[in-house]
Amino acid sequence: MSTPNDTPRGQLAALVNELAVVRGEVTLASGLTSDFYVDMRRATLHHAAAPLIGHVMLDMLEEAGFGPEEVDAVGGLTMGADPVATALLHAAASRGLNLDAFVVRKEAKSHGMRRRVEGPDVAGRRVVVLEDTSTTGGSPLSAIEALREAGAEVVAVAVVVDRATGAREAIEATGVPYLAALGLADLGLD
Repeated sequence: MSTPNDTPRGQLAALVNELAVVRGEVTLASGLTSDFYVDMRRATLHHAAAPLIGHVMLDMLEEAGFGPEEVDAVGGLTMGADPVATALLHAAASRGLNLDAFVVRKEAKSHGMRRRVEGPDVAGRRVVVLEDTSTTGGSPLSAIEALREAGAEVVAVAVVVDRATGAREAIEATGVPYLAALGLADLGLD
């Protein structure tokens, strides 16, 4: 008989719970308070968790119809999305699939190319906005705006951990599908 930890998604949930869940009262970036914090950089930059994130997210996107056959690039607002995008890029490459990554700056540089979206050009391309964990959806919404201004077609938002605190509703209100690899129940936080 198999257990949830036998699957890549189950293994990822166990690693995120072990590495990234910090219990205790904390004020989130949104200003909300919570009795736990999910410090995803502890997982997205971890040698075992990062590759799992790439493969679990890639599988989720493919199952939802947003895999490398349908999407050209992935990325989001720096910094939370950056290691997630890199993990997806590498997971796709390991499967012989082409998927570019991009970084959305909080604001355009005042020098050089003065771009807000860095990496391969996204104009005219189908993209998925990523985030490590989202509370209100503010970072993905900011990335969607910047990407649309850059000429990209945003087809979905995908997060590693959904905190179930309004991000899904805020994103879906813009007409963009919202996908999450893990929820609070997967981390024993519901």
